[in-house]
Amino acid sequence: MDETADFAVIGGGVVGASIAYGLALSRCSVVLLDGSASDPRASAANFGLVWVQGKGPGSPDYQRLTRVSSDLWPAFAEELTEIAGPEEGVPGSVLSYERNGGLTFTFGEDGYTERESQLHRLHNERGGENDHEMIDRAAIQRLMPEFELGPEVTGASFCWRDGCVNPLKLHSALLRAIPRLGGRVLFGSKVDTIRPVSLGWELTTATGRIGVGHVVVAAGLATQELAESVGLDVPVRPQRGQVIVSQRLPRVMTLPASTLRQTADGTFLVGATKEDVGLDRSTTLDAAGQLARNALRITPALRDINVVRHWAGLRVMTPDGAPIYQFSDRASAAACHSGITLAPVHARLFSGRITGGDADALMAFHPARFGQTA
Repeated sequence: MDETADFAVIGGGVVGASIAYGLALSRCSVVLLDGSASDPRASAANFGLVWVQGKGPGSPDYQRLTRVSSDLWPAFAEELTEIAGPEEGVPGSVLSYERNGGLTFTFGEDGYTERESQLHRLHNERGGENDHEMIDRAAIQRLMPEFELGPEVTGASFCWRDGCVNPLKLHSALLRAIPRLGGRVLFGSKVDTIRPVSLGWELTTATGRIGVGHVVVAAGLATQELAESVGLDVPVRPQRGQVIVSQRLPRVMTLPASTLRQTADGTFLVGATKEDVGLDRSTTLDAAGQLARNALRITPALRDINVVRHWAGLRVMTPDGAPIYQFSDRASAAACHSGITLAPVHARLFSGRITGGDADALMAFHPARFGQTA
């Protein structure tokens, strides 16, 4: 064997890197296998929200899991910042993580009432603490006095648990932290075959053979095929999301919203579409126009700004939108479209489960809920 480890995590995006980070933090022998640069990567095309409100309609377990993860985020961010340290040549915060609450804007009285009813239904589904409130237009202006609101904005839902992070900085920090904890990150190591051997698995990659005791599949849209190789069933599909990015402006929007946020460097992110177009990662003028119109309903301050970037990425979607976690003695798999929000859960609960710990909060996300028996 060219490499050996107790654990191999297949997939070098935020989900896989978070799991590998958690394993390395537990002093396990772990190797993270990153594929080719041409792979569709949700981590590189991401809005960067750490988001709770409105998630998981019909899935109270998912609603509760996002709240668990949101509450883990402050300590997770502090720990990761300390271990990873600053990226050479990149000024500013290691993660640019903020948890000051978040907004979902409403338009017209009917929109305000509809949002209030939706959040009430979600609260009734999960029970427990009520962590959101409806606020009117005047309250929004008190929170962000320099932010110009569009005439249709009547209010917003506000959740104190919501926040945001720079997804590229998060990903980079995880990849720096893993080797500092004794793990290995192998770039350009697309897995070609997985073969069972007496003490685990033999993986054949573009860079050589690896012998491991346990395989974790967290490879985004490639997870379904790779999971089948280790006897797991993880149905996923792609969903395209397009986002436009503005020029830098003085920071006036200090709270993120579900479709609009201003980053620490002053750029506005406007998103995001939800398109079922297979593996097509191209951008479209129709989507750019729709995103721009939606943003202008929130704030006319963006009417004369320049768009400096327009990109599209592929989300990893499960049949019901909630995560899939599956475990066996020698293999496990994770798939979700909330890799940023759930990063602490993957680092703590998922990695803890495969090292012998208890992770009851993840048991509700077995694919048996879709009728599978694996």
